[in-house]
Amino acid sequence: MFAAARTPPPTHEIDAAQAAILRAESADADQYAPDALLRAKNALTQAQAAVAARKTADALGLAQLSAAEADYAHARSREAMQRSQVSKRRAEINDLRKRLGMETAP
Repeated sequence: MFAAARTPPPTHEIDAAQAAILRAESADADQYAPDALLRAKNALTQAQAAVAARKTADALGLAQLSAAEADYAHARSREAMQRSQVSKRRAEINDLRKRLGMETAP
């Protein structure tokens, strides 16, 4: 308990979690990975509450969890956007094939 009182709050980890959430939001995670984004935001809120309660170890773990969930939301969002682009390009290719009178590929 004495050692925990001397441990500084995990401000770097909380800042990293906030940055990860912003990255996820900028990648439209609220549309493509809303559950993971919500988990990230909730974990960040809990980490901030743990800092206020001077529960440094809890705050650290929650901040790391928040960043991980936000990174996951970002990755899922990017994946969904890439899949959408691939689908769009395939539709464009099929349209061009039809215009050129070519058979569509499977």
